[in-house]
Amino acid sequence: VIPPPVIHIESYSEDSVSFSLKMTTNIKVSGYVVNIYWTFDSHRQEKRTLVIEGEKSIQKVANLTAHTPYEISAWAKTELGDSPLSFVHVVTGGTRPVSPSLKAKAINQTAVECSWTGPRNVIYGIFYATSFLELYRSPHNSTTSAHNATVLVQRDEQYLFLV
Repeated sequence: VIPPPVIHIESYSEDSVSFSLKMTTNIKVSGYVVNIYWTFDSHRQEKRTLVIEGEKSIQKVANLTAHTPYEISAWAKTELGDSPLSFVHVVTGGTRPVSPSLKAKAINQTAVECSWTGPRNVIYGIFYATSFLELYRSPHNSTTSAHNATVLVQRDEQYLFLV
């Protein structure tokens, strides 16, 4: 039986988490697949996937949000097949940023100008869809470090926006 990998949180800060991965077996490991999950605005679960080569690994994941719970899951790729999943949870340090205040204004039938307030030097995600279900499951999205963006939409539809 292949055991799950051991994930150990080495350190964390306001915007990053460092963790190590190792196996407690003599089975040859060729690498790991790691998923990092977090919930955006209590509506949308986000995920970042890392594919890591090699047996032992220390990874640092940056560009995270302060005071946010993250779930890290990993499995090992071995000569005998994939291991079971292993999970750890961590909350980044610091104070969570205030949610931006979003204003959306139709420019014409296929373009919406979105603008918001918030801190500088961060990346914003703009999510939009025609229903709450679509907004949760598979929204259209883009990212920017600006405080405004023009979003192209389908004509004759109503949209919900999050930033």
